[in-house]
Amino acid sequence: MEVEAAKMIGAGLATIALAGVGLGLGNIFGSYISGSLRNPAAAPKVFGNVLLGFALTEAVALFAMVIALIILFV
Repeated sequence: MEVEAAKMIGAGLATIALAGVGLGLGNIFGSYISGSLRNPAAAPKVFGNVLLGFALTEAVALFAMVIALIILFV
């Protein structure tokens, strides 16, 4: 197997994590909207946790993209 082909396969495998990130973000915001519609008084109290969950989940996507780029260009 050529090195370029192995790099492409490795980068593709590294980006599989992006599918999980998409599902995680949908789950976070879907649950927040569902909960805030059931109890509107608690929505402002929970919003900080929602942003923290968003940031941590998005960090996984950024790490996956960095790993994919490292595999491709190093």
